[in-house]
Amino acid sequence: MRSSAAVAGAPMLAAMACALIPLGRRTIIDDSPEASAHFLRPRPVRELPHVGTKTAALLGEYGLHTVGDVADALQLTLQRLLGGRAGRDLHERAHGRDTAVVAPDPAPASISSEHRFIQDALDLAAHRRALLALADDLGTRLRASDQIARGLTCTVRYADNSGTLPETTQHTVVLARAAYGLYESLGLQRARVRSIALRADALHPADRATQQLTLDSGDDKPLAIEALADRARARYGHNMLYPAALAISARTQPAMRPGPPPRVGIQSTSAIELVSQQQASTRRST
Repeated sequence: MRSSAAVAGAPMLAAMACALIPLGRRTIIDDSPEASAHFLRPRPVRELPHVGTKTAALLGEYGLHTVGDVADALQLTLQRLLGGRAGRDLHERAHGRDTAVVAPDPAPASISSEHRFIQDALDLAAHRRALLALADDLGTRLRASDQIARGLTCTVRYADNSGTLPETTQHTVVLARAAYGLYESLGLQRARVRSIALRADALHPADRATQQLTLDSGDDKPLAIEALADRARARYGHNMLYPAALAISARTQPAMRPGPPPRVGIQSTSAIELVSQQQASTRRST
């Protein structure tokens, strides 16, 4: 396979140079301000990272066509045109100063989990059990890695659907509700499903999470149980506890969950079922 390579004092400069040279060639930009300026100044401003067609057109209206033009402009002028942060970052990049942080061990942009049925499954209840198992697996892994997800994608062999979560989350109960909604929106009727997969998208560190205020405390108990289950799983293994809807006996088919089959007879009440029980109790009392 033919490829090209570039070496520079900053990842931004190396990437820009690599995009310009033909396959099978390599280039080196010395790690000095003079060498960086010699390479950058004649380049069109649209070649800078994060400068799209609209931004380049806006800069062009003010006579800023090349990286050199932008470098000569005052940072305050760029901030007035593009906004505070965008103007400051563009000013830095035009001078060859890369503002991007290189992570030695970057976190994944998404994580996924898939369940393959032994044979094509028509049973809608089996589909929902698979979705719950996948949501439980994703939630456990998100909480273990201290991440939250903004999007969720449901893939059913020949069809897929995706959507934005009501709020960033790492909780099984919220992921399962969203997964059920995505699945039902596919409108499958007696479909022979071979596999179902869920993917959590747009991951962020959990400390950036925000939670919508609500007067409904129905999720408080499931989330508390979830935290206890996570501690038990961390000590005794992931398959020690799982939602009751996935419980099996020795005479039934393998459980609907990704990875090794869970231990028989050890189960916990799922967050989904707890909410249903609370709603049923409320209806009886009224």
